Amino acid sequence: MNITSDILRGHTETIILRHLLEKDSYGYEINKSIQEKTNNQFELKEATLYSAFRRLESAGLILPYWGDETTGARRRYYAITPEGRAYYQQNRKDWEDAKILIDTLI
Repeated sequence: MNITSDILRGHTETIILRHLLEKDSYGYEINKSIQEKTNNQFELKEATLYSAFRRLESAGLILPYWGDETTGARRRYYAITPEGRAYYQQNRKDWEDAKILIDTLI
């Protein structure tokens, strides 16, 4: 199966928020999780990932903070806000509605 980025375009923020519902996380960990969940069929480009973080942060849907790692580089973690949770739920509903419509049409 070949999933193109065109099919998933527009859902990047929702994918990231879904991951953050489970736990606070940082960019590399989120991308690694996406790769694992999709059996390496999909990954976000670094520029796409960090652009999405900026949009989510600007909209008040996530909050960044610095981790307190004792070894290695400090990581910038992200936490989902209550507004982010509501935004995720709305996007999830919109996706389900769109999926039904597309299934009907295709």
